[in-house]
Amino acid sequence: MGEKGIPRQNCMSIVDCKSAGRELWTTRQTEGCAAFVGNYYHQGAQRKQELLNSCAVLGIPGSRVTIVDHKKLPDDPKTEWSVSLVSSVIVKHIRAHSFNMVLTFDGRGVSGHANHIAIHKAVSHLGSSGQVPDDCCLLSLVTVGLLRKYISFLELPLSWLLPSCLLCTTGSQGYRQAKEAMFCHRTQLLWFRHLYIAFSRYMFVNTFQIVPQGPKNLKIY
Repeated sequence: MGEKGIPRQNCMSIVDCKSAGRELWTTRQTEGCAAFVGNYYHQGAQRKQELLNSCAVLGIPGSRVTIVDHKKLPDDPKTEWSVSLVSSVIVKHIRAHSFNMVLTFDGRGVSGHANHIAIHKAVSHLGSSGQVPDDCCLLSLVTVGLLRKYISFLELPLSWLLPSCLLCTTGSQGYRQAKEAMFCHRTQLLWFRHLYIAFSRYMFVNTFQIVPQGPKNLKIY
């Protein structure tokens, strides 16, 4: 199982999926996290260590963490990432670790962040062009509206009723683990992220949809 995204956002979806069922997380004993380094405020080195600390809290050893630091993929919401470049990075990681599940953002990127959306486009491209192994499932984290996003666990009944391919929830122990992992990202803990930790439904429930996959070995010109 692999997780593709920006470090801080990975905390909530990983902890929810782990608590949803141990078999989901350890199908091949290759659980891991791949993240694009955050250097928007020139804190790249510190944020790398924060990510490793956060993953350790979530039970992911450093040997299972891949941090992508590419000059053409800066942590910058104003920069449009190359879909082909991001796709090549992701598919290489999938094949190297034989992942059978990839979790990523949907087309709205949870927060609308351009880098999040670029990752979704890259994973969607891999799926539609048949570049993903046959036994690898692609799932995107559903973005919800502002009201649903900030009513905490009270949003659970609505997520339960609405159609989704995968619904992951966590209890009090999982919430404390996610909170501890989030606090590892100290350089990113601005005031609004404290509100996020306290009230966001993503700390308790995450829903996913399948990213469609096309015929294998299909060439796109």
